[in-house]
Amino acid sequence: MGNVATLFKVYTKEGNTAEDVSKRIVEKLHPKGVQLEEIAFGIKIIKVLFVHEDTEGSASFEEKIRAIEGVEEVEVSEESLL
Repeated sequence: MGNVATLFKVYTKEGNTAEDVSKRIVEKLHPKGVQLEEIAFGIKIIKVLFVHEDTEGSASFEEKIRAIEGVEEVEVSEESLL
């Protein structure tokens, strides 16, 4: 089996900054990469990249991200075999 790269878009709850939430994600989950992207009028989303075995589902990562304080919504943006 190969590896899979999964890119998530993470939206923060009101009153939480993308910078603070992204730090929590990095500290707890150690993703391959994290990037902040401004989408409109100062609103930022967090893009989080995980590389994992093909046997692991992306749903487990989604649940772990949702459990982070300040996370409102999580969606899979891209998923690809490496």
